[in-house]
Amino acid sequence: MDTLSYKTISVNKEHANKKWYIVDAEGQTLGRLASEVAQVLRGKRKTCFTPHSDCGDNVIIINAEKVVLTGKKLTEKTYVHHTGYPGGQRFRTVEEQLKRKPIAVLEHAIKGMLPKTVLGNAIFRNLYVYAGPDHKHQAQQPIELKINTK
Repeated sequence: MDTLSYKTISVNKEHANKKWYIVDAEGQTLGRLASEVAQVLRGKRKTCFTPHSDCGDNVIIINAEKVVLTGKKLTEKTYVHHTGYPGGQRFRTVEEQLKRKPIAVLEHAIKGMLPKTVLGNAIFRNLYVYAGPDHKHQAQQPIELKINTK
């Protein structure tokens, strides 16, 4: 028997065989969509998943402004940031954030589900979010990814 057939393969960035996927966020629940996209970005759905390398796929999300939140999250959930000055803590509800920066809502949810390391930052760069139905990645010929979260 050949000993190479039993060898565990550790995939690195060059041999990851990345694909491009497109996801339509219209009518999708925010948290469920974010967790599914985070798994695809990380590469956990692949048989060659390697936890210490960027072996996930690239994901394009369109219609980010039409994402759905359940319950009272639109009015009660708040995002907090600090300006860096004394008394500079600022609050914004999800409803306000969706009006000002609809992309930031999805990015914040997905980034929170990725590792908090240099690898997590590299994986996050494989995500492309657009507020409307248009995107600039037609040349990559993305495959439509169906996420059943409705």
